[in-house]
Amino acid sequence: MTEGIERTPLTRDFFDRSVLEVAPDLLGRTLVRTTEAGPVEVRLTEVEAYAGEIDPGSHAFRGRTQRNHAMFGPPGHAYVYFTYGMWHCLNLVCGPEGRASGVLLRAGAIEAGAEWARERRLTARNDNELAKGPARLATALGIDRTLNGEDVVAGPSGPLSVLHGTPLPRDQVRSGPRTGVGGDGAHQPWRFWIDGDPTVSPYRAHAPRRRTT
Repeated sequence: MTEGIERTPLTRDFFDRSVLEVAPDLLGRTLVRTTEAGPVEVRLTEVEAYAGEIDPGSHAFRGRTQRNHAMFGPPGHAYVYFTYGMWHCLNLVCGPEGRASGVLLRAGAIEAGAEWARERRLTARNDNELAKGPARLATALGIDRTLNGEDVVAGPSGPLSVLHGTPLPRDQVRSGPRTGVGGDGAHQPWRFWIDGDPTVSPYRAHAPRRRTT
């Protein structure tokens, strides 16, 4: 494992900024998930920004609910939601407390603890697929709703932490529309990824659900 500043945990001040500043700045950072089985570390390669009550694509667009309350702060906490009746997804809350915003962690490269990730992701064809997509990332790391609201800057002894890692030069960062977001939020270029990284998930435009008769 790399020593020095790369192993230094990020502080709350890092997350206490605009979501559009935090999201691309998370690329190249290291998320650590610690369990009794052992730690898994993932280098973040793809994220999406969600700007709360001003963002039609956000869970908080219509205000605070029991489901989304973690998004309203304080920054540096986890927001975990359950979707499609089967998958969890992990977000990191940012911005001033009281203004809901967060960064969805869409994909990453497993750099430590791959043996534990493989046990949770038995259908992955190779290690590049272990955390390729938000539900896969959460599954590989053993993320569920028990971690909703968890403080990710409390220190390395907690179940989730984010290390400084290696920030990327901005010329390696690409941006475009968010995956699966429709309506007024469809064209915001708030998805950020590392150019050419094999763990980045494929982009899919929003596909309205067809009503059955």
